[in-house]
Amino acid sequence: MKPFFRFFACVSFALCSFACSHHTIIPDDELALIFHDAFLANAYLGGRNPTADSLNVYEPIFARYGYTTQDVQYTIGNFSKRKSARLGNVVERAITMLDAEGKDYSREVAILDTIDNVALRTARRTVRADSLIRVRSLADTSQLRFAFDVVPGAYDVQLTYLVDSLDRNTADAPRSRMWLESADGTQSQNYNIILRRRSEGYISHRFKADSGHRRLRIEFYSFTGRPQTPSVTVRNFKVEHTPEKAEAVDLLYERQLDLRIFADEFFRAAQKDSL
Repeated sequence: MKPFFRFFACVSFALCSFACSHHTIIPDDELALIFHDAFLANAYLGGRNPTADSLNVYEPIFARYGYTTQDVQYTIGNFSKRKSARLGNVVERAITMLDAEGKDYSREVAILDTIDNVALRTARRTVRADSLIRVRSLADTSQLRFAFDVVPGAYDVQLTYLVDSLDRNTADAPRSRMWLESADGTQSQNYNIILRRRSEGYISHRFKADSGHRRLRIEFYSFTGRPQTPSVTVRNFKVEHTPEKAEAVDLLYERQLDLRIFADEFFRAAQKDSL
């Protein structure tokens, strides 16, 4: 509330010198609007402390409502003569307007966030999915090596696995390796994990690709020593791509133009979901 007090200090600076008979008394409703706009001006000015010489900051606000600085000064000074009116009530009205606007802006942001989430879900696509992969020989391990061309966005890799007791790679535990690769072969965002044995494990990892990346490479079963006969089962392997938010929103608008998904009913439902 300090900005309001600073504002009142500025407009009250010349109260002792103005002539009461030559100025207009501003109605309370309009005065509240002026205080509202002045508060926003103070917020825009930041931590700077207005002085009497800086009243020109407020003059355009007063002029927009058809009043002068002297009219505002006169109206504020006149409150002491009005038994049924309090300046604090006008200030409170301005604060109420600011609070209501803040809630409206928060609601609009929530709606936009909801649209973003819908857009991202709608644009997400599965790059590769396998419900079951069994590897029982060295030759079978080729089934667990993948390379995907990538475009900007997020790539989510998920799977469950079991390295059972028949797996002979006991001396050097096998690893799962994944990374993004640039056009010149440079690796980035390397993900490297030792595979657990004889109990089901779960892997979930997200890669963030940009325009400099060309491929996502996955070597799920990678040997660290001399390869021995493997015995591993992979279930529910999935790679999903989600484009960047701006592209996803554009795609959603393009796809839904004919369905009028952004009609009033959609926004009302979005508001309810975000509350």
